Amino acid sequence: MRVPSAPSRRAVLAGGLVVALLTAAAPASAAARPQTGSLVLVGGALKDNNTQVYGEIIKRAGGPQARIGIITAASVPESQDPYADDPDRCSNSACNGAYYADLFKRHGAADAQWIPLDIDHVANADSDAVVAQVESMTGFFFGGGDQYRYLTTLLRGEEHKDSKVLAAIRAKLAHGAVVSGSSAGAQVASGPDMVSGGESYESLRDGSAPGYFDDPTRLGYIPQGGFGFLRSGLVDTHTGAYGREGRALRLASDTGHDRVYALEENTALVVDRPGSNREHMTVLGPNGVAVLDLRDARAHDSANGWSLRRARYSYLTDGDQYDARTWTPRVHPAKQLLVPAATTPVPADTDVFHSAANSDGTPYSFRTTARALASTRAQNSATATTFETGPRFTVSFTKARGFAAFTGDGTSARTLIALQIDIAPH
Repeated sequence: MRVPSAPSRRAVLAGGLVVALLTAAAPASAAARPQTGSLVLVGGALKDNNTQVYGEIIKRAGGPQARIGIITAASVPESQDPYADDPDRCSNSACNGAYYADLFKRHGAADAQWIPLDIDHVANADSDAVVAQVESMTGFFFGGGDQYRYLTTLLRGEEHKDSKVLAAIRAKLAHGAVVSGSSAGAQVASGPDMVSGGESYESLRDGSAPGYFDDPTRLGYIPQGGFGFLRSGLVDTHTGAYGREGRALRLASDTGHDRVYALEENTALVVDRPGSNREHMTVLGPNGVAVLDLRDARAHDSANGWSLRRARYSYLTDGDQYDARTWTPRVHPAKQLLVPAATTPVPADTDVFHSAANSDGTPYSFRTTARALASTRAQNSATATTFETGPRFTVSFTKARGFAAFTGDGTSARTLIALQIDIAPH
């Protein structure tokens, strides 16, 4: 079969900010199973050999006794897959469900089963037999595709009332089960104002609108949200690969949210006690999770275009933790505070959000501009621009009060804390 993919649309004092250093806290993989369950949310493109993330899901589901329910309703149903009868080319809900079930078994789960749900079998979400299957599971995995199909399949009416199956999964989460997902399967964990599509440049230029749009560049959102498993911030995925920092900042500003968890590919945000006042997070994987902080940000619309001032960008990497209630990052003890030694200026970046319109591509991006600035002592601020013009947006990165960077090798920046971000049209 073809691998399921995302939709093609694509305490150290640092200034005035307290950044806690982990000294005795255990990583997520050693944490005791929480009383109120946990989430393992992946930013997409989860590789088959990512034993760290698959192992975490299985451990939290009971280790060798883990029974994982696979939900792939974000995929097209078999009736819409022209390759449904070809096991080497198929990419539909049933085919993808079997793929993930086999993968979880190979990673050590005692059992993994596809839960037979998709847009052709919406009635199954209220089937007592399917509810019984769900109740026999100790953990769940939501695959990628289009998160709107999850809403269509598992929620009912304008009130977004839970189907019987979703109510059963929610109850299992409340009593200690793990709920995991990748790409659309992570997006749908969102609370109010779940993103439904959009690209960064068009988002900055045109703003957001409620709904689901055929134009993949238009920034849309679902006001009622997704399943509401994670409500302390908006959720976005594939952030680094598709340059989605711009759309995440615009959506948060437009909808009045002051925090976004921007998940990168093949990397998980593990959330203990989601929805409680003890919500706690850990990053697992080779890339990272950006936390966008808009508490002090101010947006402005003018004849020239939209602008945003004083947002903050933290980029957390493997082993770093985050306390959602206190907004406190806790940097893994293996990383040290970076004292920048480079004297070279930050290279120019003329495609900060990895525009799909840039056929030549660029190796540079939002994240790498931020890290390059953190690693040099030659300057305290840097700018990068959008590839598109009319207007062209400039993103300014500033080592303002409270900024800190951490390194694993002593020279290059890995984790970043509270880098100031400003966006302006020109």
